[in-house]
Amino acid sequence: MIDPVNNFKIPEEWIIRSGLPREELETQVASGMIVVLSDGSVLKRGYTTGTTASAAAKAAVLSLKKKVDRVSVPTPVGLRAQLDVSESSPGHAVVKKIQNDHESDITRGLEFVGEAREAEEVRIYGGNGIGIVRRDGLQVPKGQPAINPKPMEQIKAAVQEAVEELGLKGAEVTISIPDGERVGKETLNSRIGVEGGISVLGSTGFVEPWNDHLGETKGDLIRCTDRVVLTTGRIGMRYSHMLFPDYTVVMVGSRISEGLDHASGDIIIFGLPGLVLKWGNPGMLEDSGYVTVVEMLEKAPEHERLKEAFEMAIGKGKGARIIVIDRDGSILMDGKS
Repeated sequence: MIDPVNNFKIPEEWIIRSGLPREELETQVASGMIVVLSDGSVLKRGYTTGTTASAAAKAAVLSLKKKVDRVSVPTPVGLRAQLDVSESSPGHAVVKKIQNDHESDITRGLEFVGEAREAEEVRIYGGNGIGIVRRDGLQVPKGQPAINPKPMEQIKAAVQEAVEELGLKGAEVTISIPDGERVGKETLNSRIGVEGGISVLGSTGFVEPWNDHLGETKGDLIRCTDRVVLTTGRIGMRYSHMLFPDYTVVMVGSRISEGLDHASGDIIIFGLPGLVLKWGNPGMLEDSGYVTVVEMLEKAPEHERLKEAFEMAIGKGKGARIIVIDRDGSILMDGKS
């Protein structure tokens, strides 16, 4: 059984531990709406702000010609998302962001409003409640609504479906979030240069049901547990939650040593080879002929420097279990004795 959101092959023993009828589990997994953990627990994914905005935009266009109470939109991972439309009138639609098991997702339940009119081509605008980018260096140019490129593609694709269904040339759609400005003040947006609302995000279209711990409480989180996974990025977050549901998982990026300074008890360092192995031996690529750790792994998987860097990581880990994974969650190296 494959999780279609992250292409992870769910081990058979996890499926058995879930206790759910196989057919029911297969249906839910295939929809992308659940995550199965190693202890058999099942958590509910939600839809991102990008998917919700796409649904509101498509529903607004469809409502130009008909009543809409449910809408299907594409997601970046190729699955279809099905969302209810809570309000629909000609050129106007409202879709609420659904509930999920991400305990800190403060955008759950927010209303996304689409306002549409016929036009010569498809154009998308950000309305009230969507933040404005006020600094350079982000994915969206300064001065533009904070709708990241991937969800913008998703929204345009959803609107294009509606345009084709109705036989229109195009449509102009403005997406707004009535409570977005208030909620935006509770996010990190102001720190990164986004003001006046929330950002429309989502690289997969689905919300993973756990906290990325991107705030300033990492040290406290690590200190307050005796079972912790220190992971290097979002891929590590995803798979460590699935593999070690009884652990507190904290994303430390390249600051592995800093995370270790706060940790005690049962510690796992978990992540992709580029960060974990280079943390073990920062000079592992010098005069090697390879530009990246990934290139070395692909072209010379038995290279002595890979083994050496892993052993050095074990030494620096002060007793922590070191696990290196591939991007699909496969374990490449495991220091468990």
